[in-house]
Amino acid sequence: MARKLSHQRVTYVLPLPDAPGGHRLGVNGLTVDPQNSILYSAGRDGVICSWDLDFPQTPFHASNPYVNSSRQPGPTRFKTQVQAHSHWINDIVLTQGNSALVSASSDTTVRLWRPHSESTEVPERIGKHTDYVKALASPDGQANWVASGGLDHKLFLWDLNGGGEILSIDACDDDATEKGSIYALGAGSSVLASGGPENVVRVWDPKSGKLITKFVGHTDNVRDILINQAGDTIMTASSDQTIKIWSLTAGRCMNTLTMHNDSVWSLYSDQPDLSVFYSSDRSGLVAKTDTRRSPDVEQSVCVAALQEHEGVVKVAVCGDFIWTATPKSSINRWKDIDTTLEIESPPEPVRNIDAAAATPETDKTTKIPYNAVLQVSATSTLLGSHPSSRVNTPEPDLGTDIGLPIPVHTQPEESIEGQHGLIKCLMLNDRKRTLTQDSAGEVVLWDLLKCVPVQAYGKRHIEDVADELNTTETIAHWCTIDIRTGRLSVILEPNRCFDAEVYADEAGLSDADLAQFRDDQRINLGKWILRWLFAPLVDEEIRRDSEYRETAIAKAEEHARLNPLSVSIPGDDIPRSIGIPISQDPSMTTLRPTLDFPGSPHAPGFGINVGTPSSANYLSTSMASSVSPFPGFEADTPDVPSSHPNPDAVPSSFSYSDKSGDYFSSRLAQDNEKQPMSPSEGNPTSGLPQSPAEPDKEERKKGSSLFGKKFRMDIKKLGRTSTDQKPQIQEEKIEESEVSSVKEEKVYDPNISGVIDRIRHEYDEFLAANPSRELVTAITPSPTSETPRLHIPSRTAVFIQEETGDTAVASDLYRGSVGRIGQEIERLEKSIPHWLGELLLKNQIPFKEQVKIAFILKPFDDLLPPVVKPEVATANGGPPPLNANGNNSSRLNANRMLRAKKVLAYVAERIDPPNPDEPEDGVMPAEEYLELYCQKILCPPNMTLATIRSCLWRTSGDMILYYKANGKKEIRSPSSLTNHNENYGANGDGTTPNGNHHGPPGSIHSMTNSGSVSGSIVT
Repeated sequence: MARKLSHQRVTYVLPLPDAPGGHRLGVNGLTVDPQNSILYSAGRDGVICSWDLDFPQTPFHASNPYVNSSRQPGPTRFKTQVQAHSHWINDIVLTQGNSALVSASSDTTVRLWRPHSESTEVPERIGKHTDYVKALASPDGQANWVASGGLDHKLFLWDLNGGGEILSIDACDDDATEKGSIYALGAGSSVLASGGPENVVRVWDPKSGKLITKFVGHTDNVRDILINQAGDTIMTASSDQTIKIWSLTAGRCMNTLTMHNDSVWSLYSDQPDLSVFYSSDRSGLVAKTDTRRSPDVEQSVCVAALQEHEGVVKVAVCGDFIWTATPKSSINRWKDIDTTLEIESPPEPVRNIDAAAATPETDKTTKIPYNAVLQVSATSTLLGSHPSSRVNTPEPDLGTDIGLPIPVHTQPEESIEGQHGLIKCLMLNDRKRTLTQDSAGEVVLWDLLKCVPVQAYGKRHIEDVADELNTTETIAHWCTIDIRTGRLSVILEPNRCFDAEVYADEAGLSDADLAQFRDDQRINLGKWILRWLFAPLVDEEIRRDSEYRETAIAKAEEHARLNPLSVSIPGDDIPRSIGIPISQDPSMTTLRPTLDFPGSPHAPGFGINVGTPSSANYLSTSMASSVSPFPGFEADTPDVPSSHPNPDAVPSSFSYSDKSGDYFSSRLAQDNEKQPMSPSEGNPTSGLPQSPAEPDKEERKKGSSLFGKKFRMDIKKLGRTSTDQKPQIQEEKIEESEVSSVKEEKVYDPNISGVIDRIRHEYDEFLAANPSRELVTAITPSPTSETPRLHIPSRTAVFIQEETGDTAVASDLYRGSVGRIGQEIERLEKSIPHWLGELLLKNQIPFKEQVKIAFILKPFDDLLPPVVKPEVATANGGPPPLNANGNNSSRLNANRMLRAKKVLAYVAERIDPPNPDEPEDGVMPAEEYLELYCQKILCPPNMTLATIRSCLWRTSGDMILYYKANGKKEIRSPSSLTNHNENYGANGDGTTPNGNHHGPPGSIHSMTNSGSVSGSIVT
């Protein structure tokens, strides 16, 4: 069977404000330790709480430990709690002499917590299912195993002493059914019983795992199971409103009890023979049934003990008290009912239900109210007195309406108050903030990057607050918000956590942080938060890397001293994949290692992942073929045969076509083509190249466009390779890989430890060949100029989880907090996946194609010149081809995060080329004298194409954008532009040094006198 694919993800949980202990969501599990006077509770928030009941210390009695107690217990006090699971806890059992508490959760795990130990660790995982674990069962309080059942149709027995799985049982047996999930479990000394939505009760041998028998009779889901100590009687509760008692000896159902009028959710009994048991239902009724003095179960005493306001999920009893768990976060304590008392006489006929309800609870310590007595079954009769009483009270006329039962208690004696967990959330359009609403109705705004609450809005509708706060910006989804445990969790998946970017000037940075950023530079949200969630780990790895390099250098020098003839001469085959610069010419300037990493902020061009750096090999590919001096735009060009491109021709920012294709051509690439180079020199994928020579002053002056000013990298290394040259690069890469084939055979772990091992291995190879050279660190985390520092609270929980195709939910590989990360480096090195390790240590993220938006540019009412298609001739000298509409305008493509003002800058370059004699400082920005419209609505200069499409265009198909002048600057008419173009070429100013003529200013070949492209976009 093929192994199913898996991937790792990161989840962080924002800390709630400090509050007293207690549950935030509904409680699913209750159990009492009578010896230590402790109540344990487990809830949907994944938390296990312990409560000090303050019971009087009296001698323990198995049946009723506090029956002789005369002092009432004090108020219940919170003792401690532990975040045991990352999903709902569905059941708990107390075993091993009340020293071990086992919990089952929807996170598919079974965990063991020893509450009396000194350890503060997360409860140990003793078992795991592949789907939600719904039920637990233990044969007695001293057993060394526990059984668990879940939605994966499996029943497991787990060793409580760390031995793992004891037995595995397929609950469906030989029946292939979709309803084989286990919702209820019961355990006796020699049998196990399971039940679920198929309405069948199956009985198993816990030693062999064989099916003993199965009982059929329920008509709905089996919700709870009890087994007596002898193992011959099984009691089951069902959603069909009945409780059935089965005899293993007789092999059939002995009694069907119908005291409930709603789905029966839970059963409880502390009697070995189940002679006294409690049952609860969805309506909130808890009934107590006593069969001890009845010859037949159907003649037993059954009393409506209490009425909750919601369904009772679980019941626990100890001494004279009952505790109930409901979908609310609070736990209620009730006074128990003494079923050995006499039953009141039937009420007078004139007494109605309303009068009975209004009657105060009096004398209920001496007699059981008649209206609280329930009929156990349809064939039983209401008892008029105590069964053992010699006085026979006349039985009521069964044809008379005796009314609805009135529970003895309708108000709890004490409530253990819980907290208010989050029940609703709504992410705002900026994807950095989220609104939440808790169970009390309070609405709070959270910052997902700083991990803190920003502002509280009181008890309001969350949608109304969202309408007030939402902006029109459109940012890609980069995370998933989850509140299933009552806290705000943010889930980061590797396939999309790097999709969202925001501009630095809109990220809410301080002036000091903003000063580090270039104009219109973007910040990747996923990269930003991950960098600072794991900042202590990065700092520690940098420290360890420094120590390792020092030790490695010392060993290499010692080895070279002892073996001088074994030192090899450095050459082209020296490994450089970790980014170690090797200067063969001492006069060459050594590049910083970060320049060869895709995280460098100096990546040219909007369309080559400036805001979303990719891995080195992908970056080099896009830079070699797609770098443009007018970044962000792409237009479709027709399949026009052409000869080798003119190496001296410098294309403009756009190129066009009638179908999708790459239009990018680099200003840097054109300069590079003037200087021949080998394919290996222009291939950054082979590692950090050798230190480039300083470009001469004349070349710097010639390439001093905005693009050239922005990026000071060696232009020889980032040159565009023509189409016919690309196969040569591929061949070179193959040849290089053959040289290093031995190194590639080494296999590294798919985690951050493997990343570190690879770095150290390449350190060793480098030093073996160059023992006397400086060893530069290969750990280059994202700098603050890309990801400004975030001060994340130390209580922020951090999970590394793994999702596989055969499990319903992600499994926890690591659980910790920001404050503890620096102390758990070894655990993290085994848990952090490779993709996250590459980000943290090398500033590299997985490659993903950028999302682009297609649009068409047109002048408003033809008041301005059109942005015309370049006049590109075909190979045989024919006219340029037209598109389907018979004209030469075309659709454009650009990154969805491109701002409107960049579009206007492109328009200005085409219709209003700058005067070469005009000083650069005096040029008016395009957005000050041009305006962009979509659907007749003015687009603000900082609005992105994604926002324009979602908020203004709002329809399918390519967007149509119109540009117009606002009158602040005079723009020459099309005729004057044509005359200017003719003069421009006639005077010789429109030619390149080799005499090649450029097209008109509105075409792809528009040039200034200096030879640089006018209006180029730099991001």
